[in-house]
Amino acid sequence: MFKNFLLKKMLRKQGVPDAQIDMVINMVEKNPDLFKKIADEIQSKIKSGMDQQTASIEVMKKYEDELRKLS
Repeated sequence: MFKNFLLKKMLRKQGVPDAQIDMVINMVEKNPDLFKKIADEIQSKIKSGMDQQTASIEVMKKYEDELRKLS
């Protein structure tokens, strides 16, 4: 519950519309392990020298099919 509040606040700060925020939170609640795995892989790529945006795009493409199933 508190995590959802923080996530909403962070996403709003970045200019994400409320409808998309709710969609993201629902997806995270359906499969939190997937999002933990995604976050870990992004962090690993960043630590190896890749910029955050490139790392995020690369990892999200890898899990594209699984993410579509959640939406």
